[in-house]
Amino acid sequence: MAGTRDDFLSTARSAANLLREPAVAGAWREPSALPEFSVAGLAGHLAYQILAIPQILAEPVPREPTISLLEHYGRVAWIDGALDDEINVRIRDGGEQVAAEGPEALAARVDAVVGELAVSLASVEDRSVRIAFWGPWSLPLDDMLITRMMELAVHSDDLAVSVGVATPELPQGAVDTVIDLLSRLAVRRHGPTGVLRALSRAERAPATIAAF
Repeated sequence: MAGTRDDFLSTARSAANLLREPAVAGAWREPSALPEFSVAGLAGHLAYQILAIPQILAEPVPREPTISLLEHYGRVAWIDGALDDEINVRIRDGGEQVAAEGPEALAARVDAVVGELAVSLASVEDRSVRIAFWGPWSLPLDDMLITRMMELAVHSDDLAVSVGVATPELPQGAVDTVIDLLSRLAVRRHGPTGVLRALSRAERAPATIAAF
């Protein structure tokens, strides 16, 4: 699906530009807008959504069952995990590790991988892929890219807010894809009536329709 891959690359380039913002380097060791995440760790977590893709593509086609995008979000442990649950501690530690070489090195790595993916994603088939720590299942490649696009969009906003710069504007295709995914997850979490009211009837809207 060329549209998904193009939108992922555009979103990745936007994140790469954000990582080069001087404000990110200037606040590198400061707390971020997310609990227990430093700016460095958040930047590393943002970058990981891009840096992980070449390794994912290099792996053999997985033997684990291939499931749907929404079923994937019904299984991942982090959605309902507490702040100090092992999965969320692992995510934060992973972000710090990715960012360990500093802001300039991280931005350079991301730029290089975005350039690599602009070539490789143009030709690779939409086969099943997986990220090992998710669990014993896989996703079609284009669905996996949608999960990464959502992460890039959400955490770009988190990082921008953390360092006091404007949240990057994303291409309309990426916005539509991410909002569609988050809306479906919100409906699953809160029910269709709550989401309908939040979008159409302020006087009856629930306190939140957050997807996570």
